[in-house]
Amino acid sequence: MSHVLVLMGGESAEREVSLKTGYEVSKSLKNIGFKVTEFDPKELQLSEIPNISPDIVFNALHGRFGEDGFIQGLLEVYKIPYTHSGVLSSALAMDKFFSKKIFESAGIKCTSGGVYFLDDFFDNEVMEYPYVIKPINEGSSVGVNIIFNKEDRKNFITRSDWSFGKKILVEKYVPGKELTVAVFKDRAIGVTEIVYQSKVYDYNAKYQKNSSKHFIPANISKDKYNEALDVGIKAHRSLGCRGITRADMRYDSISGSEEIYLMELNTQPGLTPISLFPEIASYAGIKFDEIINWLIEDAGCNK
Repeated sequence: MSHVLVLMGGESAEREVSLKTGYEVSKSLKNIGFKVTEFDPKELQLSEIPNISPDIVFNALHGRFGEDGFIQGLLEVYKIPYTHSGVLSSALAMDKFFSKKIFESAGIKCTSGGVYFLDDFFDNEVMEYPYVIKPINEGSSVGVNIIFNKEDRKNFITRSDWSFGKKILVEKYVPGKELTVAVFKDRAIGVTEIVYQSKVYDYNAKYQKNSSKHFIPANISKDKYNEALDVGIKAHRSLGCRGITRADMRYDSISGSEEIYLMELNTQPGLTPISLFPEIASYAGIKFDEIINWLIEDAGCNK
C-alpha cells in the first residue's frame, strides 16, 4: 500500500480553501486504498516530511508557498514525487505578469496591463477606466478589485489595507462573460461560464454558498467554446505544466470584438465540493476518485 502525504492548510490567504481541498483529497485517497497522512505546514515543520517517509506527496496547498515553486523545490531536494506542476511551471503561473509574457509568445490573447509600485498607483491615474487591480502572485482572486470610475478608485485608496507587497497589477477590464477551462490528462475537458452577484468574481464570490452560478457547458457558440478549449490547453502546455490546471478567461461578448482573453492559469485548482474543476470533470464523465488517482500516478520529480 503506497503512503501518500497530503499537504494542506498552510499560512497563505487561501488556507481555508486548502484545508477543504485537503480533506476531500484525503477522503478520496483512503477510499481508493492509499495510506494517508495529513500534514499542515502551519502546525508542523516542513523538515519533518522526510521523517514521515511518504512514497508520494499530494500537494493540496493553495496560494503563496504552496503553488509558487517553493514547496515544489523543497520536495525536489527531498527527492519525493509530488502532484501537479513542477518548480518552474508553478513559479511562472503564480506570477501573473511574467506568465502573460509567455502566453502572448505562444499566440494567446491576454488581458492588457502593467505592474506598478503601489505608491505610484496611489499618486497617479495609471489607466483609463474601467480597470482591474490585483496582486501579482495570489490565487483564488484574493485582493481583486474592479475600478469603474474615480469614486471606486478613491474608495479603494481610502480603505486600502493592501497586504500583497509593494507592487500592484493593473489590467484593462474586459466586459462580457467569465469563463474557465479545465485541463486533465493534457486535454481540455470543458468550459464553464460563471455568473456572480457581486461586482467582481473575488474570493468571497468563489467560496460563499449561493454567491455565484456555474453553467456548463458555457452559454457561448460552438466556435467560441472550442476556441476557449484551445486557449486552455495552449496555456497549460506553454508553461510546461503537468497534472491538472484551470485557465480563467474573459469573453468580450458586449463591445462587439467577440475576443477571448486569458487572465491567468491556476496550476492547483481547488478540489472542494463547490470547486470548478471537479464540476467540469463530472460533466465530462470523470469521477473525483479518478482525478485523484491519476494525479498520484502522474506525480514525480524533475518533470
